[in-house]
Amino acid sequence: MKYKTIQIILAIIILASGILSFIPLEKACGPSLNVESSTQNNFEGNQCLQVQTSQYEKTFGIHNAHLGLAAFTLLFLVNFSHIKKPTKKKKQFLTLGLAIGSIVAIYFLYLQFFVLNALCKYCMVTDIGTLLSLGIIMFWKEK
Repeated sequence: MKYKTIQIILAIIILASGILSFIPLEKACGPSLNVESSTQNNFEGNQCLQVQTSQYEKTFGIHNAHLGLAAFTLLFLVNFSHIKKPTKKKKQFLTLGLAIGSIVAIYFLYLQFFVLNALCKYCMVTDIGTLLSLGIIMFWKEK
């Protein structure tokens, strides 16, 4: 049940990453909002679009959504294989992948909350899902 739960979370993460990878940002996030005020609050306007068009949108020149889509698809496939035929190596790979993903997720959450002052709903799904999956793989003890 533990790995089936992780599989569902990974599928949701892949969906969120896929939306950001394949759907134009204006459709995925909504249109850009022009706030005509000299005292703009950082939380006004289209926050999803602010995050997705920030200087942090790429890593090594590749969109973060594309990297996430590839990484989470790999984890999804390994997890599926582990459900069918469990091995210690697959479990270790999943744990390591989710640990690295969680470090990246914490960094992206930090950027959204404290640097950009804007939240992307798809990023939040991905980041929280990654942290939740790591928690499940580490602390959910099956009988």
